[in-house]
Amino acid sequence: MKKNITIYMLAATIGATGFISSCTDLDEEVYSEVLATSFQPTERDIPAIIAPVYASFRGLMMGWQGYLDLQEEPADAIVTPARPNGWYDGGTYLRMHTHTWTPLQWQPTNTWQSAYRSITTANRVMAQLEAGTIPIESGREALEAELKAARAFAYYLLLDNHGNVPIVTDYLDESLPEQKTRQEVYDFVVTELLTVMPLLSEDPSSTYGQLNKWGVKALLAKIYLNAGVYTGAPQWEKAIEQCNDIINSGYYSLDPNYSDVFTYTNHNSPEIIFAVPYDEIYGTGNSTHMKTLDPLSRFVYSMQAGPWGGNAAVPQFIDTYDEDDSRLEDTWIMGPQQSATTGEVVINYVKHLPSIAATQSNQGFRIGKYEIKEGATGSLDNDYPMFRYADVLLMKAESLLRTGRADEAAELVTQVRERAFRNTDPAKAVVTGADLMQGSTYAYGLQDEDGNILSGPGSGGEDIQFGRMLDELGWEFAAEAHRRQDLIRFGVFTTKAWFNHMPSDPTKILFPIPEAELNKNPNLTQNPGY
Repeated sequence: MKKNITIYMLAATIGATGFISSCTDLDEEVYSEVLATSFQPTERDIPAIIAPVYASFRGLMMGWQGYLDLQEEPADAIVTPARPNGWYDGGTYLRMHTHTWTPLQWQPTNTWQSAYRSITTANRVMAQLEAGTIPIESGREALEAELKAARAFAYYLLLDNHGNVPIVTDYLDESLPEQKTRQEVYDFVVTELLTVMPLLSEDPSSTYGQLNKWGVKALLAKIYLNAGVYTGAPQWEKAIEQCNDIINSGYYSLDPNYSDVFTYTNHNSPEIIFAVPYDEIYGTGNSTHMKTLDPLSRFVYSMQAGPWGGNAAVPQFIDTYDEDDSRLEDTWIMGPQQSATTGEVVINYVKHLPSIAATQSNQGFRIGKYEIKEGATGSLDNDYPMFRYADVLLMKAESLLRTGRADEAAELVTQVRERAFRNTDPAKAVVTGADLMQGSTYAYGLQDEDGNILSGPGSGGEDIQFGRMLDELGWEFAAEAHRRQDLIRFGVFTTKAWFNHMPSDPTKILFPIPEAELNKNPNLTQNPGY
């Protein structure tokens, strides 16, 4: 059993106390009362008390049409085309790719609902602490700080995706909340994180899967990195400050092997700062392999479940890789795939995708970053690394680049690249400040069915400011739910064309407020453009 799964097993017990204030089922109510009176928690029980909040992130991150899909589907690296076995699904993936989603679109609605579910869970536990339902004194201040940090993390996701959202901090307040501006949500999240940071643990060895001080600093760095998008006021120096604190702590380092950051034992990686843990038995929900592999790949891995064969790499993105960059093979499954038992080729993945509307089963390279172990079930053991050390180095590098310190930025980028070229051509790992000042190598433009890139609106990448830095982020963080945010920050998300996507309305940098939420709460106003 993974060392981090205990927190989720305990969640089933302590989570039952949530019925105390609102449940009407007699059996649950009696059980809750017994549990509340018999459970006398101490500081040792803090992981169990906070477990339901972290457990709620599992469905949010890598589940069906979850956060990973929301960040990758509308971007330029991953697409889900219709295939012979289905995947049109009422046009939902087509709309994500072409930025024609509506307030009824499930992917953004799912992130909204899942984030607020996490917020409500955190608010509930804090209300129980305040009411004495969870009678803990020793360590209470640190526990409340961690609950607020987890809640702020959920609000960060809403800040980034929906922008103008209600802020709810009182579990017992039944009034309809007022909508806040994106600036107000930004201010709330930053203030919360700065306030709780001194109270959080600095010891990564005992806080895997939880937000410790360094996880909060990584989150703050990410928010400061995108502050120009959120508020119109960049905060590059503040991002650098948070990154420097993590670097100087000495707690984290680059994993010697890139692929080890994503294995089914990646909880051992020295690179992961904050992860959402998954387990094929106790903490299910990581279904990345099911969504990307063709059904015939079941025989390649002797899987216990048949995958569904959907999303794949955008060919233009694949063409940006250097052939000696090991991250290409570490991230994507390509070429002939052999049966684990017979050795026969069962499917041959080719790069070419003719169209999002009509694609053969074997077309498109598949996501292979999260190692698929032999005998895999429908849920992977691999944890999702939300923040890792390479991200810290590259956030600092980008901030340095944007403040006129390109050569310093290049040293950090080179440091990250070294492991990707260590066994091929180490000289290629080195980049210069002048390199990072160049445009992107991505051949943007609409693609025809033969794979030709057409000239026209949104074509070409050489005009993207610091486009080479954007490329570096793409190679390092492909299929990690980074790409939408990065494209927005570099001014690409609504201005460039790729595959079957044309430039879109600038308002699409925010997703709509879900229609169901508008119908429930008259205090909400729809985001512009919807």
